[in-house]
Amino acid sequence: MRGLSIGQYIPADSFVHRLDPRTKLGGVAFLTLALFSVRRFEAFALIGAMIAASVAASSLPVRSVLRGVKAVSLVLAITLAAHALRWGAATEGAMALGPLWFDPAGFVRGAFFAVRIVLLVVGTSLLTLATSPVALADGLERLMRPLATLGVPVGDVAMMLTIALRFIPTTAYEAEQVMVAQAARGARFDEGGPIRRARALVPVLVPLFVNLFRRADELAVAMEARCYVSGRRRTRMHELRMHLSDWVVLVVWAGACLALALAM
Repeated sequence: MRGLSIGQYIPADSFVHRLDPRTKLGGVAFLTLALFSVRRFEAFALIGAMIAASVAASSLPVRSVLRGVKAVSLVLAITLAAHALRWGAATEGAMALGPLWFDPAGFVRGAFFAVRIVLLVVGTSLLTLATSPVALADGLERLMRPLATLGVPVGDVAMMLTIALRFIPTTAYEAEQVMVAQAARGARFDEGGPIRRARALVPVLVPLFVNLFRRADELAVAMEARCYVSGRRRTRMHELRMHLSDWVVLVVWAGACLALALAM
């Protein structure tokens, strides 16, 4: 569970950290558009090179950026197995695994979707690792400001999204602490089949939710103590301003993503 990187922030003095959060949010949006539009592995290689250059410019440890891939390893395995394994009569020359048989074309298709998930997780992890929660909330609020004319409470929505994102590693940490405490009292989570292991996790849910509600109550009290009022326009110590470097990065990144989406 410590492998989760989404929702964590690593402070550093790098080019990516100094970018406006709206630039980084826009970059992730265009990256997602490109990932779900391309149809060739060559495009994934180019997108991977763009993400690698961004990681290098962020001065973040590569291990921290790739940590999120480990958290979705089960999803990647299921994706590959669902596309590569077939049930029924095998084609001529196919590798049989009991009632299942291996489909090379399906494996390639599954690898395509798995690479897409990996690149999406790494790109999203880079956003949260290089952007503080406060800056991320400010960027979301600024981007959603046009919706305020329709009566949407953009400030509250941005705050809720940021808190939910921040609670992802907190939830993982709380679950790990509960499991360690129960393991010290004799509980076993690594014995038996999948059903027995799933049942062993049921007693973890009650103390986990109790701790999460306690943390949420403490957070609410802290926000009220700092005079946070829903719906009120708040002032900021650092106002967001798009600089020339932000516009250049956003235009170049968006152009590259759109070109890949249209060409490949």
